[in-house]
Amino acid sequence: MADADGRDWPRYWDAERETRDPAERDGLILERVQAQLGYVYHCLPFYRRHYDAHGFHPDQVRSLADFTAKVPVITKAMLVADQAEHSPFGSYTPERPTGGIARIHGSSGTSGTPTMYAVSRGDWDRAGEVHAMAQWCAGVRPDDVVQVGFPFGLFFGGWGVVQGAERIGATLFPIGITDSVRHLELIERLGSTVFSATPSYAVHLLSVAEKHGFDLRANTVAHLLVGGEPGGSLPGTRRVIEDGWGAVVADAGSTSEMYPFQTNVGCEAGTGTHLFTDEVFTEIVDADDPNAAVPAGTRGAVVYTHLWRDSQPMIRFAPGDESYLADDPCPCGRTYPRLPEGVLGRLDDMLVIRGANIYPSAVDTAVRSVPGLGPEFRIRVTRPGALDEMTVEAEGDPALQPELEAALSRVLGIRVPAVLLAPGTLPETTFKARRVVDER
Repeated sequence: MADADGRDWPRYWDAERETRDPAERDGLILERVQAQLGYVYHCLPFYRRHYDAHGFHPDQVRSLADFTAKVPVITKAMLVADQAEHSPFGSYTPERPTGGIARIHGSSGTSGTPTMYAVSRGDWDRAGEVHAMAQWCAGVRPDDVVQVGFPFGLFFGGWGVVQGAERIGATLFPIGITDSVRHLELIERLGSTVFSATPSYAVHLLSVAEKHGFDLRANTVAHLLVGGEPGGSLPGTRRVIEDGWGAVVADAGSTSEMYPFQTNVGCEAGTGTHLFTDEVFTEIVDADDPNAAVPAGTRGAVVYTHLWRDSQPMIRFAPGDESYLADDPCPCGRTYPRLPEGVLGRLDDMLVIRGANIYPSAVDTAVRSVPGLGPEFRIRVTRPGALDEMTVEAEGDPALQPELEAALSRVLGIRVPAVLLAPGTLPETTFKARRVVDER
């Protein structure tokens, strides 16, 4: 596959792995699942206690169907409680991980004490290869200049971009969070060809560019690698970003606990995020019964399993996200299953409005379908009587109110009032968007 300068690059980072027959891959996955179950049961007290309490033993798993049906899930609340009792890394962390601990990161701690992540040297090195495979899938090549707009600190996300770009051999510019105008100035000054940030920040930069006279469609960015929140695979949001930047969007990333988290990544065909299931096995299960799988195309809860990590391995970790699977062929030739719209949203973010299940990501889709609206919007939830009510606030000409309300009705299936505000009224997104104001 040739780039804009005529250079020929291989189509895949690891062709044998990425195009393997799915049945053969499932056999390898089962072997790794069984090895991991034995490891965590015999070596990590957290899992032994958990499995014994549920009457489960690793010997019970003889197929992937057994794995889903018999292995109890773990949750973020369980990990937080275990770290509180077994500080600092919890009893799901080995005392002597392979090569020692290479990196320590953590959650943002917005709801209290941060969760600490310990990554062994062996896991850190392996993740670099996995992130390179993911970013190659997304279109990153050795002659790219990759400008990173994720923060660097406790937050884990930006480091995955750094690892993959370095392993590919691309030029890396890890600027992190800075003034939005400065980001745009440096893109032009350095000729950055890949920009990486949250999808909401990529949308936000569209309005900054318009306000300050930057023509994003004429600049050097050809690929955007977005993640950290839902949206990058949603058709409406993706279309707004691609049209505004004149670049290809790839959604990449799952959740910090699942490092290497770029095992969910979009390709240039735009068919959703490929799941590197031979690295992190991903299931979609009934939201009310995590031991019941649902068919491809059916929405359910996401459950992840590390197949290779020895430091803080997550075995059937349920982060509370919702999505659905597809296993039909992708034009890119990769044989991994996909999440066609990425992660749709968090199950605990779901609002029940007059009997309808509403996700902020669905409101995002409706808002992005109306030309002329600003990048920011807000969902205001109230309870004036017995039922919850919601209003969507967006920035733009008040004449767009009927069009926005029609779009909301079409996407959400219920009538939702909209309020149009003057540009600049809503807080600007500089990292992850905060869309819901709950006044109940």
